[in-house]
Amino acid sequence: MTSSEESIRLAAGNAELTINPANGCRISSLSVDGTELLRQGERYGCFPMVPWVGRIDHGQFRNGGAVHQMPLNSPPHAIHGTGRDTAWRRVRPRADVDESEQRSKAAFTYDLAEPWPYTGRVTQTFELTPDSLSLALAVETYDTSFPAQAGWHPWFRRNLGGADARVDFTAEWQEERGDDHLPTGRRIPPRPGPWDDCFGMPDGVDVTLTWPEQLELKVASRAEWVVLYDEQEEAVCVEPQSGPPNGLNTAPQFVTPLEPLEVATTWSWRRL
Repeated sequence: MTSSEESIRLAAGNAELTINPANGCRISSLSVDGTELLRQGERYGCFPMVPWVGRIDHGQFRNGGAVHQMPLNSPPHAIHGTGRDTAWRRVRPRADVDESEQRSKAAFTYDLAEPWPYTGRVTQTFELTPDSLSLALAVETYDTSFPAQAGWHPWFRRNLGGADARVDFTAEWQEERGDDHLPTGRRIPPRPGPWDDCFGMPDGVDVTLTWPEQLELKVASRAEWVVLYDEQEEAVCVEPQSGPPNGLNTAPQFVTPLEPLEVATTWSWRRL
């Protein structure tokens, strides 16, 4: 493990991971055998979506009788939470490295604060092996219960130097998307891309990206929702998340002092 004020680097076998805690605790780089898998740039890589995912309708959500307004950072909606705009801190001064098992670990946290109206803590953990990356997010509260969501927004490179990536998955339904880019509440049969759409997988997220003759990468999670976004030429996004877009209003999951919100995903890869 190496670190600077701006980045933390984990390594396991031929896999290398770089985390930037000051820039929303996003993964700025994931390379396998020297091949970068993520789109590069300050806004890209892979960032955590927390304490909500996707868009909130006009930035407003309700908790009991209270109505809260989030900043409209994607007018007319609020999008992707506040965690990606926050500096996180390491839980431990050094990442854990197990040389015998070739595992490298790190953990980071930040305290919820304005514009989010509730106090609490978010923790993100990373575990890298030569052929996988496991991520976990936990949202805790110490007093007031509140609705929350969590997930990840990776920007995988569409092309690694050969043919474009192929996306394979089987979903039970697709959340119908309205003209406002929010789910309408109707579940429809999955449609072919291009996508900026949420899909339901009750048995857990299972999506495979294949770069022909190069690499296969599987995104798996016990979460039941995934957003696929492939409307940009340079990247394909596979976003496992704890609920659908606008879910703070339509399918709220509450964080309580006894029950944190927890979500995890594992990316595993193999050379072809």
